[in-house]
Amino acid sequence: MSKQTLQGTKLKKIRKSGFRSRMKTSAGRRVIKSRRSKKRLKVAI
Repeated sequence: MSKQTLQGTKLKKIRKSGFRSRMKTSAGRRVIKSRRSKKRLKVAI
């Protein structure tokens, strides 16, 4: 059998798109702001 094409790791996911990593940059803060304005249940991972 062949492997799955997408194999993610939790640590990489958190480092890339976690709350604290989003808050470090201005673009990330904009992401959180827009997700809060849309009333998303999950603002960041």
